Amino acid sequence: MSVRAKGRGGRADIGRGQEQRLERVRKPRADALRNRDRLLEAAKASFAEAGADVSLDEIARRAGVGIGTLYRHFPTRDAIIEAVYRREVEQLADAANRLTAMLPPAKALHAWMRLFVDYIATKRVIAPALKTMVGGAEVYASSGARIADAMAAMVERARTAGEIRADVDPSDLLRALAGFTHFNAGANWEASVRRLIDILMDGLRSKRRAS
Repeated sequence: MSVRAKGRGGRADIGRGQEQRLERVRKPRADALRNRDRLLEAAKASFAEAGADVSLDEIARRAGVGIGTLYRHFPTRDAIIEAVYRREVEQLADAANRLTAMLPPAKALHAWMRLFVDYIATKRVIAPALKTMVGGAEVYASSGARIADAMAAMVERARTAGEIRADVDPSDLLRALAGFTHFNAGANWEASVRRLIDILMDGLRSKRRAS
């Protein structure tokens, strides 16, 4: 083999090596994604038990990772609080599509409104911290739009199918859900809100379907 050919082969090997390194930078490793998910789950559970001021060391311990791993994913407390909140919003919005594919329209809407209670439970804990952090208002605005869009799509589907009253307004339902959660402060508030959602859903069903 000529020296020139060897040179071309060497450059090709170098090029492939650079591409592989870039690919690793672009795509987080599977273990890194798993660690991030574990940290978010641990943070959500820790916030629910001890509030948003729980120590980051405790979150890392609960996730089974070192504190350095936590800081690589979330450099500040605000970062992990925001990530937990955004994840709750994404899961609630994604659940709308999943339930729509699995259930009849009215049942999907009912199930989704009950899931809304889990989202509110997390939001209650971290809302004070979100309100004081830089960019918190923008986080609220973008998340509110996603939730409103999910609700509107599910209501429209149920109305079109004739499974709920034709005059149901998705904005009214969101206000009702907000009211159920805002004025429920007891220890068993989640169970109470779910009962109220069941009652609300009975009233939403169209007379034609109910008869």
